Amino acid sequence: MDIRIGNGYDVHALAPGLPMYLGGVQIPSEIGFVAHSDGDVAIHALCDAILGALALGDIGHLFPDSDPAYKGIDSKILLGKVVALASKKGWKLGNADITIALQAPKLAPHIGLMRSTLASVIGCSPDRVSVKATTTERLGFVGRGEGCEVWATAVLVKTE
Repeated sequence: MDIRIGNGYDVHALAPGLPMYLGGVQIPSEIGFVAHSDGDVAIHALCDAILGALALGDIGHLFPDSDPAYKGIDSKILLGKVVALASKKGWKLGNADITIALQAPKLAPHIGLMRSTLASVIGCSPDRVSVKATTTERLGFVGRGEGCEVWATAVLVKTE
């Protein structure tokens, strides 16, 4: 079996009055992500993990924030494009594992919907997409509520 593994990492600052999207789901919150796109830091890290497995760089290279076409774009669209690129090169997702570090709001009630939403965009079953949430016990920029960071790992399987 031919497999590849990629890791992704992304960070976004938080600010009041902005929407918060994580894993393709809008999370009810008074704060949201400062970003050129919709700021879905979980999808951005997952895209980077898939692109890393393919040795194709990162989403900033494919979808630069200097391009007005990506202003406010739904990150699910970006993920769809990355998955299509992987498929064109003969790869599909074996599984993905995503860890979100965010002090607040609590994400546990939204994780099931995140998993099913991501799986739908990727074209796989939700049991191939893991999403975990943690806090940093009030330590660092995440703990102070200044931002969110996400790590993602993707395993790709050769389809040909």
